[in-house]
Amino acid sequence: MRKHVQKLLNHQKDILSPQAVEGLERAIRDTDAVIASNSDKAGLEQQMQGLEKTANKWLKPYPNPGMRENFEVLLVALTVAMGIRTFFLQPFKIPTGSMQPTLFGVTSTNLKEVPNFQRPAGWAGVREWFAGVSYIHKVAEADGRVKSVDAPFGFRIFNLWQTIVVTESTGERTYTIWFPPDYGEKTLPALAGIEQGQTVHKGEDIVNLRVRAGDHLFVDRVTYNFRPPQRGEIIVFETKGIPEEQRMRYRISGEQFYIKRLVGLGGETISLKQDHIVTNVPTVMTGVAPVGHLVVNGKELSASTPHFENLYSFEGIPPSVKVIPYHENRYYGHAMIEGLADGHEYKIQPQHLFVMGDNTMNSLDSRFWGDFPREYVIGKSFFVYWPITDRFGWGYH
Repeated sequence: MRKHVQKLLNHQKDILSPQAVEGLERAIRDTDAVIASNSDKAGLEQQMQGLEKTANKWLKPYPNPGMRENFEVLLVALTVAMGIRTFFLQPFKIPTGSMQPTLFGVTSTNLKEVPNFQRPAGWAGVREWFAGVSYIHKVAEADGRVKSVDAPFGFRIFNLWQTIVVTESTGERTYTIWFPPDYGEKTLPALAGIEQGQTVHKGEDIVNLRVRAGDHLFVDRVTYNFRPPQRGEIIVFETKGIPEEQRMRYRISGEQFYIKRLVGLGGETISLKQDHIVTNVPTVMTGVAPVGHLVVNGKELSASTPHFENLYSFEGIPPSVKVIPYHENRYYGHAMIEGLADGHEYKIQPQHLFVMGDNTMNSLDSRFWGDFPREYVIGKSFFVYWPITDRFGWGYH
């Protein structure tokens, strides 16, 4: 009570009369004295009544005091949250599959192409929800044609709604998707196979999509204030650090953030030494990609190098086997393409960094656009907080 009266006095001191200020300060001092004297309950209650009487006499009433108090609490909470986000931990979500299987981006299945699919119910549905799985299902209520699919509306953190407009014989009907998931790099029409002008019939699926959320993690923004980034760490950086010519060439927005594994430091010369040939690669035009270990200043990294244990473990592949088939979400080492193709070396500029995605056959990284200045790093991956899978927590590195 004493703190609250002091707070209100601080707020109103410039508009209160000197007599009011003196009376309130005297009542606060008397309350402090009673508290310090360890007075009995009756004496403390008597002083509290006196303080309340003085406050009611001299303090000016606020309109809507409850709403004002709640607003102040909300403002303080938002300020603290923004401070934590700016200086300590920043939330980040993985939109693409360039870091799989270390970190997963958004993936989806068009269930219109999966006949007789049964959506899990009960506890199985609950487990899917904790795994970040959501469903979008909209059925046409009448014959018509798809007029438009609007982009999701929402805030930076989450989407609130998205609408699909269908033109029918009697007018237009709007189908609203509440809290649509993040679709990653693609859009709902691209994922669900919807085209403008497409004919839909009553009872048919307009959208029937299963979406698995990309990993959501916190970025540690503190550590690199005390030490430089180290090889093998998963870092988040601003794409505006990529040379403008390369950003234009590969259509990279300068307003994005990328997450990759740091493999090369300023002043180093790096290359790749071939270990295997991977066949049937869907993301490579020829279907064949050589993969290998990283060589830094003539020294080859191995599975014993910190942060590279998984990349170079080649689990289940005998050393004598040099040609291996491609399997999705499996570590193969680094694909030898572009700037680190067979026989190529890359000299990293001082105070610059060289990064690669763990899914090196499907990652747009420094092999394509080169190194970038170290000051564009905002932090390193810290903790996966959603979804709750085997990558939850710190154990995904």
